[in-house]
Amino acid sequence: MQRPAFQPDHADSRHSLPEAFASIRVPQDDTHWMRRFLSYVGPGYMVSVGYMDPGNWATDLQGGARFGYALLSVIVLSNFMAVLLQALSARLGIATGLDLAQACRRRFHPVLNILLWVACELAIIACDLAEVIGTAVALQLLFHIPLLVGALISSLDALLVLFLMNRGFRYLEAFIIGLLSIIALCFAVQLIAAAPPLAAVFAGLKPSLSILTNSQMLYIAIGIIGATVMPHNLYLHSSIVQSRAYERTERGRKDAIRWATWDSSIALMLALFINAAILIVAAAAFHTTGHQDVAEIQDAYHLLSPLLGLGVASALFGLALLAAGTNSTITGTLAGQIVMEGFLHLRLPHWARRLVTRGLAIVPVVIGTVLYGNASVGQLLMASQVVLSMQLPFAVIPLVLFVSDRRLMGVFVISRPLAVLAWFVAGLILILNFKLLYDTIM
Repeated sequence: MQRPAFQPDHADSRHSLPEAFASIRVPQDDTHWMRRFLSYVGPGYMVSVGYMDPGNWATDLQGGARFGYALLSVIVLSNFMAVLLQALSARLGIATGLDLAQACRRRFHPVLNILLWVACELAIIACDLAEVIGTAVALQLLFHIPLLVGALISSLDALLVLFLMNRGFRYLEAFIIGLLSIIALCFAVQLIAAAPPLAAVFAGLKPSLSILTNSQMLYIAIGIIGATVMPHNLYLHSSIVQSRAYERTERGRKDAIRWATWDSSIALMLALFINAAILIVAAAAFHTTGHQDVAEIQDAYHLLSPLLGLGVASALFGLALLAAGTNSTITGTLAGQIVMEGFLHLRLPHWARRLVTRGLAIVPVVIGTVLYGNASVGQLLMASQVVLSMQLPFAVIPLVLFVSDRRLMGVFVISRPLAVLAWFVAGLILILNFKLLYDTIM
């Protein structure tokens, strides 16, 4: 029997996300390719949730309202960066049997691992902050529930995660894909109603130097990258791809890497559509009608129906926001569990893990709402996405380092041209973050 590229030692022998590990059967080689592909569909869509969470809405709305279609190129660029990085994450998990956190624990010094763990926890809290705000705002807009009460209600999603995990990992994937379908349908309707000029949309796909020279535009652009390329998703994807019961041989792993890459790439195209649709709708509805100052989700909700001339536009917007917030909580819980177990070998019950991270995210919402009212929501959302962007190097650099290491990856090490591209993406992220830090300090 052929051996995998890497055999973990006893200290790392526990499986990543053990309750889901190899729990989903995949067909044999003689099965039709479509059935084999469908058996791998799921993890990519769970990962794509993080690329269309409420934090993306804030950056996309502000980008479209203030700068029209100019930042469409940033969304496309960041999405292709995400496709590459998620494919590398899946490759690492399948080839080595380790998730990214476990690989860091094995290869790095304990002090560095603690720093990486803290950075990743900060990213998860920042993402959770966006989910709290998104869910609370959606509940406020749709059902007139006060913002603080909605934030507290959002902490009860731990029960939903527990229920779905107990039913089986495939049920969890189906639930997430169902909510993603609702989000896509809502924005497809709004996009049709907005009827944006195609010439302006295509012009926005062309990169512009003004994005780098305009500090306000760059701030939002880096927020878009931070909201699109999610650091904790790299940890999540390297774990949940191992939920498939593929043969743990060189041939089985090679097949699994191929299907997992297709799964995540197609799912992220859906994320690209939704992010682009948010920005295009905002540009068509607000930028061209004298509402360039729209920065709050609540303002967008109230203005969409009258500006688009579609009565249900605002309701669809609120429904999609609620679905996005609910979806993101599930993947955030799993990512937190994977990171904590991988770096610290510490396991907490799902409900305890959820309440801890959600509690840390609720505190800024409560303080901001009490001191500044609902006006603080947009600022908190933007700040959360910039924090996410600042944490990206701490996940991207270890990932690229590992998949380029032949000793770890064996026959599954990435090619030299792909390694050059991956390091270019990592370098670009570093440069943009240093630029953001400089502008913020100055």
